[in-house]
Amino acid sequence: PKHCHLNFTVILSVYIISFLIGLPANLLALYAFSVKIRSKPVPTDILLINLTVSDLLFLIILPFKMHEAASKMTWTLPLFMCSITSFTFFATIYTSSLLLMAVSVVRYIAVAFPITYHKLHKPVYGIVTSAVIWLISGMHCSIVVVIEHHPALSNGNSTTCYDNFTEKQLEVLLPVRLEFFIVLFLIPLLVCLYCYLSCIFLLYSRPRISQKQKQKAIGMALGTLAVFLICVMPYNMSHVLGFFQGKSPKWRYYTLLLSTFNTCIDPIIFYFSSSAFHCTSEKSIFRKSVPKLQRQATSSRINGSRNHNYHLKGHIMKNPLL
Repeated sequence: PKHCHLNFTVILSVYIISFLIGLPANLLALYAFSVKIRSKPVPTDILLINLTVSDLLFLIILPFKMHEAASKMTWTLPLFMCSITSFTFFATIYTSSLLLMAVSVVRYIAVAFPITYHKLHKPVYGIVTSAVIWLISGMHCSIVVVIEHHPALSNGNSTTCYDNFTEKQLEVLLPVRLEFFIVLFLIPLLVCLYCYLSCIFLLYSRPRISQKQKQKAIGMALGTLAVFLICVMPYNMSHVLGFFQGKSPKWRYYTLLLSTFNTCIDPIIFYFSSSAFHCTSEKSIFRKSVPKLQRQATSSRINGSRNHNYHLKGHIMKNPLL
């Protein structure tokens, strides 16, 4: 049998654990960000709330994957549900990667170029960036629908869902998967590595930054790196090997299981990267510091004083998790 090498109990258990942990954690995150955005919307929180929505969409379709695993990887539901489930499953994985990349870029700009950051500190930038990311991941993952329903490619097999591909399907799918690896995984990973390593270096080069702030920055970097290396990299490596082998590796499905843990790790990143989890009241450090920072930035532009610029940068560096 096609799936005789799979342990269906393990697959089902992973799905259930991810669902039970990820759903309440992401619902809590959605509530926290909703409260914060209503009071003071900033680009980072808009990106993070989109990341939360992406995780929740993933969790919503997870029961269908549980049903598939319980049926020993035989798809007994309507075929259109297979396309919706597969499209959402893969699109949310890559949306998360791109959103994490966007968050890392915002953090880097905030630490390295604080004055520029506050000039661009408008919700519209977060909204536009999120919309572009959803569009990119959706367009890429539309290959799922093409493979399943295009008359020249569909194999008419309704017993499996997005698996057991024909030679004609693999000719189209394998090069596309390689492009996924480069554009939707490798580039975001390299950007995140550069941004967070640069942030950590800048923070540790300034003695006025507290150890607690430095640890938060490191925690945020490690959480993001964990998502890429644990949840996303194994699956994307199967794209590379599959391209050169000319087939889908048999162990590919187990790498997809690791992707489900993404929904459990993301809330950890939320904790380290947003003040929404530390204080959602008017006493938030961010809300207290923004007016003062804006006044200092205005003063700097008026008199062109370098001291004001340095003072402004110092205040932002004291709170790298803005």
